[in-house]
This record gives sequence, structure tokens and C-alpha cells, in this order.
Amino acid sequence: MTPPITAAEFAALMAPLGPFEVCPRVAVAVSGGSDSLALALLAHHWAKALGGDIIAITVDHRLRPDSSAEAARVGRWLAAHHIPHSILSWDGTKPAADIQAQARAARYRLLEECCRVESVLHVLLGHHRDDQAETLLMRLGRGSGVDGLAAMAPVQEGFALRWLRPLLSLPRARLAATLTALGQEWVEDPSNVNTAFARARMRALMPTLAAEGLSPERLAATATTLGRARVALETMVAETAARWVTPHPAGFAIVDPRAFVHPPEDVGLRLLTRLLTSVGGGAYAPRAERSEKLFSHLKHGLTKAVTLGGCRIGPCAEGLLFSREIAKVEQPIPLIPGVELCWDGRFRLKVAEDAPSGLVLGALGVTGWNRVAALVKPCRMVALPVPVRATLPTLYGDDAISAVPHLGYNRSLDAERALQWIVAAPSNPLTVAGHCLV
Repeated sequence: MTPPITAAEFAALMAPLGPFEVCPRVAVAVSGGSDSLALALLAHHWAKALGGDIIAITVDHRLRPDSSAEAARVGRWLAAHHIPHSILSWDGTKPAADIQAQARAARYRLLEECCRVESVLHVLLGHHRDDQAETLLMRLGRGSGVDGLAAMAPVQEGFALRWLRPLLSLPRARLAATLTALGQEWVEDPSNVNTAFARARMRALMPTLAAEGLSPERLAATATTLGRARVALETMVAETAARWVTPHPAGFAIVDPRAFVHPPEDVGLRLLTRLLTSVGGGAYAPRAERSEKLFSHLKHGLTKAVTLGGCRIGPCAEGLLFSREIAKVEQPIPLIPGVELCWDGRFRLKVAEDAPSGLVLGALGVTGWNRVAALVKPCRMVALPVPVRATLPTLYGDDAISAVPHLGYNRSLDAERALQWIVAAPSNPLTVAGHCLV
């Protein structure tokens, strides 16, 4: 008989994922399936024992006719356990392709926005050992390297919160056993057995693979081993970046060419791909063969500027300049008062509650730079490399430049106060540390 998870066992699983507040307050992503529902109940008792509390969050993706009713049912189940519950909806037109990946991105975005409002710093996710094994196999099928085969990490550091997976060492069966012991029902998602999705097909193969020695336990253990290798490599990348990379708040970086010569080749190549995604604002690194070709040029001395992954790389007096490729910069976005936004995959900003209406944020452009330079005394202009200038985030209102934060230029006091803050915070940061990997 499969035993349920005890309170002491769950506390032991949470301990290495800290630190937490003295009275922890965490969010739990709850779909209503056995995995996340068991996690919510376990987390509730864990937090309560420490004088804290949790908030459960369900994202209604609106992909099935009965999804809203299911979300409401989950809320009633949680209310019976005195657990606060919020339902977030993924509204709007849904994509025709890659629906699961798009739904996942929307889910994480909505969860992050809710946690920001609730002042929550930790989100618990219900991924378990079987999920880990399936992820490893799926990434193996895509030809992933160490990063991909390390699968899911127990801790992922986000911009303003931490994503935690305390159940990666436990099988799905123990989560179901926990709910059964508590007399708690759960929702069965039909997509889990829908062979139109790769994960469901992989799940159906698991009994056959286990018979050949590829059990979920063994596969998850392999992912853990590869995770340790990934941490070691990323630590070396972080040390290399600290020594030879100088990032700038305006979203570019100056790199000493020795960063691609002295470290082991895999470390130098990893640093390059991280520079390309962080400065270029991309969600994914360029294809390996293209990155490797650029890496070879960098090792032997780059003589002229090239572009890759939305990033411009060129020689400069200090070494190498990594800057955003102006042709790939995101289109202007409207600024909504009181809202925190991301722009160009490189910057995060908070719009003031009393910001003037009609403002948009976009790139300065060459013409914009020339206009600002003509208005501001040369001694007040921040010295920036020429390729960077056109890519600077800029506020526009009434078809005119209102403010360029990184130049300290504001057309008026209202323009100066429009943003509470703006920081360089790439979707893919330059370095990650320790066990905080995805």
C-alpha cells in the first residue's frame, strides 16, 4: 500500500528550499489535479505550523468548456480547508499551435502578477518524480545537452519571486495517496491522457520503459546527477562573467575577449549564449551551430561587427561591445498607470499611478538621439557607445519624446514622474547561481 506524505516528511522537503520568512507566506499553483491539490494541503499545514499561511491560485486557461466550473469546484474544496483561493483567467484569442507551451507561459505570467499584488515571494509548484522523468525523456528526444537533461530544478529564481518544487523526489502515487487519506477528491485533466500531446505519449510509454530498467526513479536520479553538473558549469560561467564582463544599466555589456580564450571551451560558449540572450532580449539561445561559429570568431579575434540572436557584437576600445540589434527591438508598448511591465525582453518598469495618459515606451532611434542631443548640453549627456544609443528605452507622448531615463532627459516634470522605476532585468539573466536553475 502506498503511504501518504506526512507533515514531517513535507517539512524536510521544504527545508532546503529556504530561506523563508519567520512566518512564511507562500503561494501554491493549484490546477485541481492530485499533484497540486495535495501540495496545497501539505503546504497549508506546513505554513500554519510555522505561524504563516498560504494562498492557492488556480489559472483558468479557458481551453475547455468546463474549465471555469472546475476552477470554482477547486475553490470550494480549498475553502473547506480554510485556504484562501484566487482564480485567474487566461482571456483573449488562443494560439492555433503550440498551445501547451503558450498556456504554460500565460500561467506563469498570471501567477507572477498575482504574487506581486499579494506581496508573495515564493510560489510552490506540484511537479513530482514522474514529471521529472518524463521531462528528461522529452528533452532527450529533442537532442538537449546537459542543461535540458538536468530537467527541472527545485529552485528557480525569478525577478521578484522564487519558484519552488518540493515534490521532485516523490512519485505521483504518493500524492494521490495523501489526498485519499484525507478524503479529498481531485480533478482528472483529460489532456493528461490525450496522445495529441508529447508528454501524454511519453507517459503512456513509461511502463514499457520501466520494464527495461528506465524507471521514473532511475530517470529522475539521472536528472539530479546532470543537475549537479549543470550547477558546476554555471558556477564557472558566473565566475568568468564576474571577472571579464561589465554589464551596464542601459542594457549592454563590455566584455574582455579573454573570456572566450582562457576558460574551458564549454564555459566560454555558455557565457556567449547567455550574453546573447540577456543583451539580445531573446527567450531562447540561437541555434548551437551559429553560436559555435561566432565563438570561434571571438576566440581568434573579431575584426568587424556581427549580429546574432537580436544582439550586435563588435570590437570596441575596451574589448568587445555586446548591444541590442536596433532592427530587432520590440515595438512601442502603451504605458498603463500603476502597472509593472516588461519591454524588449531586457527591461522591467513600474508605471506611476498618476502617469499622464497616452504615453508609450519604445526605442529612441537614431533620429530621436539626434533630437535629444540637440536639446541637451553636451556636458549633461551620458557617454554611451554609438550602437547603444538608438536602442535606449524612451517615453513618447503626443508623438514627441517625453523622457529618456538612461540619459536623464525629461521634457517636463510630468514626464519625469511617469515611471516609478526602470531597471535592466533580462528575461534570461546573464548568470544564474547554485541550485537556482531552470
